[in-house]
Order: sequence, then structure tokens, then C-alpha cells
Amino acid sequence: MRILQVTSDWKWTGPAEPMLRLALALRGRGLAVEIACPEAPAPGARSLAGETRAAGLAPRLAFASGRGAWALLRSGDAARVRKVLDAEDVSIVHAWHTHDHLVALRAVAARRRAGRTRLVRSWRRAEAIAPRSWNRWLFGPGTDGLVCVSPESARRNEPLRGGRPTLGVFGAVDLARFRPAPPDPGVRASLGFAPEDRVVGIVARVQAHRRFDLLLEAARRLFAKDEQARLLVVGRGTRRAELAEAPAARLGIADRVVFAGYRSADYADVLRASDVFTFLVPGSDGSCRALLEAAACGIPAVVTRRGALPEIVVHGETGLVADETPDALAEAWGALLQDPERRARLGSKASRRAAEQFDPERLASRMLAFYETLLR
Repeated sequence: MRILQVTSDWKWTGPAEPMLRLALALRGRGLAVEIACPEAPAPGARSLAGETRAAGLAPRLAFASGRGAWALLRSGDAARVRKVLDAEDVSIVHAWHTHDHLVALRAVAARRRAGRTRLVRSWRRAEAIAPRSWNRWLFGPGTDGLVCVSPESARRNEPLRGGRPTLGVFGAVDLARFRPAPPDPGVRASLGFAPEDRVVGIVARVQAHRRFDLLLEAARRLFAKDEQARLLVVGRGTRRAELAEAPAARLGIADRVVFAGYRSADYADVLRASDVFTFLVPGSDGSCRALLEAAACGIPAVVTRRGALPEIVVHGETGLVADETPDALAEAWGALLQDPERRARLGSKASRRAAEQFDPERLASRMLAFYETLLR
């Protein structure tokens, strides 16, 4: 079996890391897996192409970037993909966005009719695909196999699929890097935390739809009851000052909120500086990778009912699922911060579940079985 994964997004964000991790896990099983992706538009920018090369898997071809139906007008990409498919007899093309899905459809048309290649699409949101006519065609006859971010998201899309193969599977993380370990006192100190501080951490790009208004108001209510509670925000965003820093100052909590920015080399240690992790709204990667990483580190989480969050966190076992209100979040955070034994118990269960459910090898096994089903 030869597999070509295609994406029109050059950035090292969203599904980029899950895509590369899947490719590496499948290659570890002896499969021929290649990636087609755009190059970074500027030298030095962190990109999927760069990370792919660093992992020893150079991109097979430089796929053009773009969005949506414009791909129908770009015959050059389709021709280049078709040449690769024919030269290497690729049996699975796995697309991750609508743009590359459309290009792949043009490239594999003849091979699909002959039963030589199957087209797989990953749907990166937990919500059901809108049942519009265009989607009924693209995600129905235009998709041989649909991969969703969780079992429940797959069930939501079964009506649109009309009985065609659909797989719901959680994402995967590097379990060697994200493993249970005590917080590094030096890292906590470098972030401005005292040994006695109790930290709620979140990893999220600072954007309006990620509900930083809710996060900060809930933090204000938590701080009113717990003098040692702190909030750690890991992530970047061009509107961070507007959406997070200025509101924190207006609420009078700026001295208890740490904005750590985007982290890379020390990211796992910064993540472990949190006593409780929280996640309010999934980002562009609906698998909620940061939440999986926190679980793998043994950090219990408090989440809302958005997307796949209540599937990833088992309420009362690996964390808490709370209503999307400031009081509910503050109460859930406080309940865990004030109870070290409960935190340890939930964190231990979270790490065990991560080892069972979020292992790249498990993802590779599920995907390989799905590919084989499609080819049969």
C-alpha cells in the first residue's frame, strides 16, 4: 500500500502535527507514505514542510496553498498529483482540507473509477458537516472514506455519508515527550509562580472565538476565593493585547495572569507548570491536541461541552466537564485546585487513558485497518 497525504496549508498549526505524526507512525510499520504540502512563504517560518524534513520525511511535492472551490481552477496541481499517483501506483490519497480534497478529486478520477485509488478526507471539527447540496456531494460520492476527530463526531456525520465508510478516532501525541513528571521548579519560577501558587493553565491562540472573555471573568471569580490561584496562558495571537491583556487589567487581575506566549523547545515543561488544565473552545485542530498533551502529562482538565471536549475528558474520572459560565468554571477549577489528592487521582487516570487512546501506534493501527477496508 502506498499513501499520499496532501494539504494546502503550509503552517505548522491545526492538523499539521497530527498529519505528520500519522505519516511517521505508518512509515514505522513499513508503509510507503509521502506528504505533499506547500513551502513556507517566508524563510525561517515554522512550517509543515520544515518539520517534515526535520523528521526525515521530505515532502514529495510542493503543493500550492489555497482555499475552497478555487482548487477547481488549478489544473496544474491536479496534474502534478496525478503524475505522482501513476508513477508510484498510490492506492490511498488522504486530504485534510477542502482545497486539497478538490485537487485530489481531479487527480484520482480515473484511478477511482478503475478501483486503483481511494480518496480519504479528514474532517477536523467535531460538529456535523452542514447538509448542504455541495457537502452532500463532496462528502458523499466525492469521499471514499471520512475520518472524524472522535467516535461521536463520526456518528453525527453518518446520515450525510449514506452508509459510506466513516471512522471516528481520537488524535495522537508524542507520549515520550508528554509524560507524567513533577513540575520543574525552575520553569515555574521563570514564569513568575511561587511554590505555593496553584495554577490553571490553558494553551490556545488568542482569538475572539476562543472565549477569552469567559476565561478571564471565570479567573476573576476564582481569584476572589483563592489568593494563591493563578492563570497561565500559553499561545500567541496578534490581538492578544486587545482580547486578553487589556481585559485582564480592566478586571484587576493582570498581576495574577501570566502570558507565556508561544513556546517550542520548553513547551512540555511549561505545560507541566499547570496544576489544572482547561480548554473552552476547540481551535483549528478539532482533535484538541493541547488537551491530549495535558492528559498525557497527567494533568486533570476542566472543559466545556464544545466539540469533542466532553469525549476526550471523562467527567469525574480524568477531569471535569462544566457549563460554559464563569461561575461553573471557577467552581470546577477551585474544586480541583483545593484538593491535591483528587487532582492526583484524576491526573493519573488521565495519563493512563492517554496511553490507551492517544498513542500514535493506536492511531496508525486504526487508520491502516480503515485504508485496507476501503481498498477491499
